[in-house]
Amino acid sequence: MKPCFLRPRFGTVRAARHENAGTMKTKTIFTRFHFAICGIRATLASEWAFRTELLCFVAVLFVLVLTRPDPIWWALVFLTSGALLAVELVNTAVEKLADHLHPKIHPALKIVKDTLAGAVLMMATAAVLVFLAFLWMLMTPLLK
Repeated sequence: MKPCFLRPRFGTVRAARHENAGTMKTKTIFTRFHFAICGIRATLASEWAFRTELLCFVAVLFVLVLTRPDPIWWALVFLTSGALLAVELVNTAVEKLADHLHPKIHPALKIVKDTLAGAVLMMATAAVLVFLAFLWMLMTPLLK
């Protein structure tokens, strides 16, 4: 049996969200974490880009464990990767909401979705640049 924070309490993630709408202030911290994990699970299930970014993050962590760099590199990787995953979650949430509210393509919603996709691209670029800087730091002594 899955731990309670990994399984929806009311049959589905959607049902759990709907039945508790507007009452988050009265919920315990564990219930709020449950909802957050349900959102991450839903994004993992529906978004190929999120799964790819998470896989890349795990690969970079593996490289960090092998090379044991200074703590600043750990911080940079965690900050950029965490921000990338967070922006991807926001992007997914807004896209799902926009598609639900207006299934046909609307010019204003297209701008919103494109802008969020641009934010994801900018954050992904920053994460890749941090990793390239890390690789450069590793390779510089070898090139001398």
